[in-house]
Amino acid sequence: MPAARIEVIRPRPAALPRLALFDFDGTLSLLRAGWQAVMLDWMVEHLRRAPRAEGETALRAQAAEAIHRLTGQPTLRQMRWLCEAIRERGGAPESPERYKQIYLRRLEAHIAGRIAGVEEGRVPPEAWLVPGAPAILRALRARGIPCYIASGTDETAVRREASVLGIAGFFGGIFGARPADPAFDKGAVIARLTAAHRLRPGELVAFGDGGVEIAAARAAGGIAVGVALDETTRAGLDAGKRRRLIEAGAHLIIPHFQPHDALLAWLFGERGVPG
Repeated sequence: MPAARIEVIRPRPAALPRLALFDFDGTLSLLRAGWQAVMLDWMVEHLRRAPRAEGETALRAQAAEAIHRLTGQPTLRQMRWLCEAIRERGGAPESPERYKQIYLRRLEAHIAGRIAGVEEGRVPPEAWLVPGAPAILRALRARGIPCYIASGTDETAVRREASVLGIAGFFGGIFGARPADPAFDKGAVIARLTAAHRLRPGELVAFGDGGVEIAAARAAGGIAVGVALDETTRAGLDAGKRRRLIEAGAHLIIPHFQPHDALLAWLFGERGVPG
């Protein structure tokens, strides 16, 4: 595994981190790698049935843009986009909740073998973790930094998958979408943690592969680290992710956490621009 290339986009705040917040899918876990393609194919299947649907190329481009833009938000919001897109094309959509149920069944079929492989001991958890994820969690714990997860995936699924991967114990709290809370928002999670831990600007560091958490961290005065892993190769940068993360305000871009020493040295002001 080549060492991560650390790209500094913006100078870090002067304060040192006292709390770390992680997105889950694509930032720590790869169990759901490929979910965007599953969602894209599924959305296009429904969009092409609308009376005034464009050709498949145009539909795929518009659906892909919406998926990327809404990455990090609860799945229900992506389904609301689908409903509106079908309606705009003269169709009669089902409810967002119904579409979410159908989509999740398809996604679960896509990832069930991965989860079973880890649970049954046939595949090591590291096979479905972003490279270096356990090491950076251990290093943050050694520094006394409390860690939390905020994910747009349903909270029950995040808790289960974090447990399967053996990393649940690193976190003081896991926050995800809940059926009873359709307005789940990562910015609200950050606000809650900021108040509970009495954080000043710059004392929160957020790691994520979606623009939602990066923008929310920046809005709260935190340090935003964009994780732009190419999930196909599991090594290099995904150019599209990198661009979207920079546009959202990331201070730093990394492909993964391996090795983590230079990254932590930069975050904690122990070293200048890392190589």
